[in-house]
Amino acid sequence: MKEQNHDKKSFPVLPAVFAGLLLAVSAVYAGGFLYYQSHFLPGTQIDGIDVSGMTTEELGEQIRDYLLCIAERKADGSVLEEDIQGKEIGLGYVSEEPIREILREQNRYQWFLPQTENHRTEGLIAWDEEKMERKIDGLQGFTEGFATAPTDAYISEYMPEEGFTIVPETQGNELDRDRTGEAVREAVAALAQRLDLEEAGCYRTPSVTSEDENLQQILKQLLQYTDFQITYTFGEHTEVLDGETVSSWLSTDGTEVKLDESQVEAFVVSLRKRYDSIFRPRTFMTSYGKEVTIKEGDYGWWMNYTREIQELSEMIRRGESGERTPVYYQTAARYGKPDYGDTYVEINLTAQHLFLYKDGNLILESDFVSGSSVRGDDTPPGVYGITYKQRNATLVNEDYETPVSYWMPFNRNIGLHDAGWRRTFGGTIYKTNGSHGCVNLPPSAAREIYENVQKGTAVICYQLPGTEAAVMEK
Repeated sequence: MKEQNHDKKSFPVLPAVFAGLLLAVSAVYAGGFLYYQSHFLPGTQIDGIDVSGMTTEELGEQIRDYLLCIAERKADGSVLEEDIQGKEIGLGYVSEEPIREILREQNRYQWFLPQTENHRTEGLIAWDEEKMERKIDGLQGFTEGFATAPTDAYISEYMPEEGFTIVPETQGNELDRDRTGEAVREAVAALAQRLDLEEAGCYRTPSVTSEDENLQQILKQLLQYTDFQITYTFGEHTEVLDGETVSSWLSTDGTEVKLDESQVEAFVVSLRKRYDSIFRPRTFMTSYGKEVTIKEGDYGWWMNYTREIQELSEMIRRGESGERTPVYYQTAARYGKPDYGDTYVEINLTAQHLFLYKDGNLILESDFVSGSSVRGDDTPPGVYGITYKQRNATLVNEDYETPVSYWMPFNRNIGLHDAGWRRTFGGTIYKTNGSHGCVNLPPSAAREIYENVQKGTAVICYQLPGTEAAVMEK
């Protein structure tokens, strides 16, 4: 039996497999190395764009295909979205050299290893400015009828029982053109995918909100007029100035409440016209049973309307309610008719006779001597008030100096006084031997009048034809 030959030479299988794998890996590596000479490595981002495996040309094409979504607020609060495409605005790189530089400098020897490269370029993104302007102007937010302007918060008109309230501001959806253009350009320059115009602060906002401190302060000032009321009492009549009326006299410039004093003046003038009685004709029922109309004199209510305007204005500014009495130059005995009341001196210049009434009762009658008509010193008719009264006065004029015991002036330097130097009174003495205008009285009558009148007591002087002394003696 032959022996088998075990020395026959065998083929090296393992080395051959390894060599094949090595060649394949080398080929893949070399292919990758060559590929990433013109393509960006995986994990590479430029200006936020994932450019993995892209060429510079492909990146440029993607820039032109760029899309910016713009969110706009509609008037009802819902959101409208519009797009700006890179192609529409001529978007591209000013120069591709910085991009190629990134490509050249990437470590393509390690192309097979995981890596992350983020690159930012400055000022490379560019667009056609005219196209950009047209695109921005074409946004819905700038079309007629789309936008509603914001409104400021303000204080409402006065409402009875409620007073004043703050009416809140409204936001509207009116875009600020400059800010919107700036936000869109910033978004495009950053190649952002979305721009919310509200988040970017592109809408016009109210200048004054409900929380504005000045507005709150003004409201606080105005609220004092909610229950505001000033009451004037003129005898049986009252005049009420309330918050509703005063509110129409108020205005504000946003920092303070202003009062229109011309309205205050008009109100005070209306009071003066209704209730002042000075310089107005009066119908007077004489003790002779006949009525006379007296137009002269300065008796009556006389409001100092200049001071009343000032004081009322200050009261309104303070928001001070309450009863108020006007400031007067001069007052009368009472409001209404007759304003001289029921205590007065009645002087009939025709009859040279007077009457003293106190609380409606006749307590004195007396003849007198009035101003000389021959000298032109006639005692003038009219309704006057006692200016003051004085005991033991000296009456002085350029041609006389006369002491009297009871002096009661009522019309400048014309007054009632005792005339002890006269023996007789009444009749027609005044025509030839009258006074310089004063009413000369018997001392006893002057004393009694003095004791029963006060400053302001009315003195009513009149002419009454048919009551002359000569007639009465018949």
